[in-house]
Formats: sequence, structure tokens, C-alpha cells
Amino acid sequence: MPVGTFPDAHIWGKSVSDDAWLVVGLGNPGKEYAGNRHNVGFMVADLLASRVGAKFGRSKRAHAEMAEGRLGFGGPKLVLVKPLTYMNLSGAPVVSLAQFFKVPVSNVIAVHDELDVPFGQVRAKRGGGEGGHNGLRSMSKSLSSKEYARVRFGIGRPPGRQDPADYVLSDFSGVERKELDFLVDRAADVVEAIVLEGVEWAQNKYHGG
Repeated sequence: MPVGTFPDAHIWGKSVSDDAWLVVGLGNPGKEYAGNRHNVGFMVADLLASRVGAKFGRSKRAHAEMAEGRLGFGGPKLVLVKPLTYMNLSGAPVVSLAQFFKVPVSNVIAVHDELDVPFGQVRAKRGGGEGGHNGLRSMSKSLSSKEYARVRFGIGRPPGRQDPADYVLSDFSGVERKELDFLVDRAADVVEAIVLEGVEWAQNKYHGG
């Protein structure tokens, strides 16, 4: 069954205790990639897991690490996912888990690095293009839809003539690392806001800075 055919189980602003949300942190597996700009999705997913008291483990249903927990006492269920397929093939484990947990596209959130947003800013949106991001492109193809939510973690454009592909696979600078924990925390806040209140509410609250 295509994921897009699942019934929409969530009305924005009215959380239901048995709602399930699939939160996908995009990144590449392996220690050599852990600190890369391209791996902020993994960083945010790790923080969200600690917030809900969950630990990541290998999924038996998809090539991914997965953690489950509830947002607040009796709140919406979060299925946190870190695909282990490398960025370009992220969609396959996402669609497998969305189908298993019967999560509609409207309840899928991708957390990813964004070249078109300056470093220090976090933006929420629903749908739209992928901006050349291979993880998003793979998700859109596998889900047969672009209408999932995105939490866009700004990394800015590469300096000078540096190739964007090299830039995203490099670590944050020393100056950026001083702000990184705060921004990862902010991105996790944006994810929670989308789940509890909706994308528009999150935009109104967090797009001011």
C-alpha cells in the first residue's frame, strides 16, 4: 500500500494520544561522518531520543536505527529513525517503517541540513522541492509524495569556491561548534512544536530568529 493512501490520523493543533509520528533524522552512518554538517539530522534525532527517554537500536523491519517514545505523559508517539543506507538511499527504510506503523505522509518529519538557510537559523515547512538534497529526494521518491514536513537546519553556503558536496561532508567550524548544541536543541524544539501544534504554529514561533 502506498504511504500516501494511509488515512490522515492527525488534525493540526489537536493531539491524540495514539497518534504516531515518524521523525527521520537524515545523515550518513559511521564515525567518519558523525560531525559533518550533513549529519545534523542524526544529532537532532539523538537529542529527541534522550528527551523521550528512548535509546536507538537496530530496526528489525528496515535498514535503520530506531527509537520509540511518547512526547510528554500520554502524548503523541514518536518513532525516531536514523537510516543506515547512506543519504542517497534514505527513502527505502523510511517508507518501510511508515507502512509498518501506519504513519500517513502528513505525520512524517524529515530533519536535515539546508544550504539555503544561513547557519544559526532553523526553519519549518511542509512540502516543496528538495533543493538538491539527496536524502529528501530519496524520501520523496519512496513516499510518492513531497507533502511531509521538514525541519531545515541552516548550514549556509560554502565559502569561496568550495564544492557544496565537499562542504556538507565537512565538520562544523570551531566558531560554529560553539553554537551547535543550542541550535540542535532548537531544532528538536521545532520538531516537537510541529507534532503538538502544527507546521504553521512552529513557523510563527521559531522563524523570528
